[in-house]
Amino acid sequence: MQRYLLDTNSIIYALNNGYKFPKHHYLVSVITEIELLSYNKLSKEDEQILRQALSKFENINISNSIKEETITIRKSSKIKLPDSLIIATAICKNAILVTSDDQLVNSSLVKTIDLKDLK
Repeated sequence: MQRYLLDTNSIIYALNNGYKFPKHHYLVSVITEIELLSYNKLSKEDEQILRQALSKFENINISNSIKEETITIRKSSKIKLPDSLIIATAICKNAILVTSDDQLVNSSLVKTIDLKDLK
């Protein structure tokens, strides 16, 4: 079964638009979880909705292999640290990155797909 790593913008889009995820194996980086839950204007209700949504996906913490891959990416590109961690996670977990972030889409480091194209 294909694995998909969801980027922050994909989760936000899905929640805001009532998107129903097709049956696949979905992963979420701890970085995405932090980005979503640390938004300073997040209401308690929205936080509960996010936590419930995130609980449906496999959560991926930063392992040694993800750390080392992130270091390699940072040394060879101008990609910011959070995005480098996301890319490294997708690479290490052999997952396609679901994102609308142009910088990540245009990166040749990882295979990407837009949420709208996911079937």
